[in-house]
Amino acid sequence: MVVNLNHILDQVVKDKGIDRGVLVEALESAVLSAANKKYRNTRDLEAHYNDEMGEVELFEFVTVVEEVHDSYKEIDLEEAREIDPDVEVGDSLGMKMDASNFSRIAAQTAKQVIIQKVREAEREGVYNEFKDRLGELVNGIVRRYERGDLIVDLGRAEALLPHREQVPRENYRQGDRVRAYISDVRLSPKGPQIILSRTHPGVVAALFYSEVPEIAEGIVEIKCVAREPGSRAKIAVVSHDPDVDPVGACVGMRGSRVQNVVSELRGEKIDIINWTPDIGRFACSALSPAEVTRVYVDNEEQALEIIVPDDQLSLAIGKKGQNVRLAAKLTGWKIDIKSETRAAESELEELRQAEGDEATSEIDESPSYSRDELYALAKEYNLAGRSTMTKEELVQRLGELGVLEKTEPVAETAEPAEEEEQG
Repeated sequence: MVVNLNHILDQVVKDKGIDRGVLVEALESAVLSAANKKYRNTRDLEAHYNDEMGEVELFEFVTVVEEVHDSYKEIDLEEAREIDPDVEVGDSLGMKMDASNFSRIAAQTAKQVIIQKVREAEREGVYNEFKDRLGELVNGIVRRYERGDLIVDLGRAEALLPHREQVPRENYRQGDRVRAYISDVRLSPKGPQIILSRTHPGVVAALFYSEVPEIAEGIVEIKCVAREPGSRAKIAVVSHDPDVDPVGACVGMRGSRVQNVVSELRGEKIDIINWTPDIGRFACSALSPAEVTRVYVDNEEQALEIIVPDDQLSLAIGKKGQNVRLAAKLTGWKIDIKSETRAAESELEELRQAEGDEATSEIDESPSYSRDELYALAKEYNLAGRSTMTKEELVQRLGELGVLEKTEPVAETAEPAEEEEQG
């Protein structure tokens, strides 16, 4: 080969971003493949790239013997010493061949091998680049639709934005810019497949990471994100610096930072709350803007029973249950919300069952005790912390309020009356 390949290799490395060693290996493999095809694999050949000359050198190796039986792989000692005077019987002698005399078919074979090697190296390079960028936001241009899926041009490669990963109310046209989250990178028979997402919770976290310097620097940490794409999201943040307000840092001056995120998400509402290890307080914050009266925690079942004022019940639940559903995703606990009135009714029912039929009949038969008063009493007693009292203390409290008759004083007055009769 009279052409210096160094310049060509350098240009391909620059344009394709492929490692030079991979290209050199491809050239050696192509020349060797073409030579073996020409000589029908009858000879022991090796190809090596000469970096100084900028060419691929082809060598034929033969074994030095006293008597030749295979002229393609053996050479007699006398002929071998004409090439190398120091050679001995049993040595392997390498002789350089002219690699420029290949036929047209052999040259075409070499070309195909080089193209295949370059393509494989390019695919592997793309895969190695994007597998390390998993979880990042990337910018791309919409190229076309394929059965509802978007094909996005990322520059070096094309990515797939599946229909299931698209926000329902977002529409794109060919040539539109799209910013998406790399959710998966995998190898397929057709090359690396890059999967994008616009619905992943990581989209919200990545946007805040790019907009809030305190998050990028590690001062503020995003603990968890819950999201219903296109509608609403909740994000819990904590500050590792007592002088930095995590919520204020995410909101920005006059809401500038959070508005940039909302704009990128095309109007999706975002609630930013403080994270705390206390699950009760965290759940109360997660249900904002609703106010919470009390929280009962069941650590074994990882369940929360939350009591809210009657006028806050619909706000706590949210439209079609969205607020409480997002709060449950954010905390990772089951959440059951009750109004104060409903909680009072439930607690009163538990009281009746605990005291039995006799205590229940005393309450029901009391002429001065109406149903409305009973509920009002239960609510008043509940606000006073009824859940921490024993059954006996509860009965005593109801007696003090005049709801239950005090049985002990009656017994005390009955005994003297019996003594008078005996007297």
